[in-house]
Amino acid sequence: MSAAQAMKVLVLCGPESSGKSWLSGVIQAHFGGVVVAEYVRHFIDQECRDTCYADIPAIARGQLAWEDHAREQAPPLLILDTHLLSNMLWSHALFGDCPAWLEQALLARHYHLHLLLSPQGVDWVADGQRSQPELRDRQRFFDDSLHWLQRHGQAYKIIEGNWPQRQLLALQTVASLIGSDAPSCPTEC
Repeated sequence: MSAAQAMKVLVLCGPESSGKSWLSGVIQAHFGGVVVAEYVRHFIDQECRDTCYADIPAIARGQLAWEDHAREQAPPLLILDTHLLSNMLWSHALFGDCPAWLEQALLARHYHLHLLLSPQGVDWVADGQRSQPELRDRQRFFDDSLHWLQRHGQAYKIIEGNWPQRQLLALQTVASLIGSDAPSCPTEC
């Protein structure tokens, strides 16, 4: 078996302010691996403006390029802070449309497991780029993510609870995925 075949690809998905970037770092610190960040944040920082529908292809291509570069390294664990599902859902939420090729590109790739983070149980935190302070909007994004994963037969585990509970559940789930020892419960669980 080649290194690329042995690589496990983990995706963190779900609404903003649910802990995707934080958990990506926690998982990497615990198990090692390579983290691929969310390209749209880089894009917005570089462009110094809000995105528009015409930006969606460039953002998606940037996310894919970062992912492909990391896949070429064939780490034992590849941790994606997000993937094209988020780009697709945001495109629909913000602009009412999405280029069809995004879903085709997403379905053409293999992901071993999605950690789908719930918006319930944690507070929304503004960071200058987030735009869904209302829980009902983040819950809709979560529901749309869940429906897509189910409709396309993607492996997923819902991560919910407070921050320590999310951390423990995520680490236990990843440990099971990669065949490693699961961490014990921190005192805050």
